[in-house]
Amino acid sequence: MENFLREASRLGVRIEERRLAGDRCGIYYDPLRLIIIDERLAGFQRRCTLCHELIHAKHRDPGCGSRYGVKCERRCRRETALALISPVDYGMAEEIYGGAVWPMAVELGVTVQVLMDYRQVLHDSGVCVQ
Repeated sequence: MENFLREASRLGVRIEERRLAGDRCGIYYDPLRLIIIDERLAGFQRRCTLCHELIHAKHRDPGCGSRYGVKCERRCRRETALALISPVDYGMAEEIYGGAVWPMAVELGVTVQVLMDYRQVLHDSGVCVQ
C-alpha cells in the first residue's frame, strides 16, 4: 500500500475513504484529482481498488459515464491485473490450485475480478490457462 500512496502523491491525487453507495468500491474524479475508496473494504480489496483508481488517475480518465468510459475501463482493468499479479506467482498458484479461481485469488492477494482480468490478458495474448 505504501507504494500506492507514494504514487498518489507523485500524481498529485488525494485519497479519501468513506462509504460509497451501491456496490462501488472506489471512484476517481479527475477535476478534483480525487480517489474515494469505500471504507468497508477488506485489505486486499482496498489494495486492488486503489491500484485500479490510480491507473485511472495516471491516464486522467474522464469517468465511466463518458463516451470513452468502456474503453478506459477495459484498459484500466488490464493494467491493474498486470500491476498486481506477477507471471511467476500466477503460474505457481495455478499449479497448486489446479486453476480454481477463489483459492488462487486468495493466494495472490487479489480479488476474483482482478484474477479473471489477468486470465483475460493471458487469453488475449494467446497463452493457455486452465
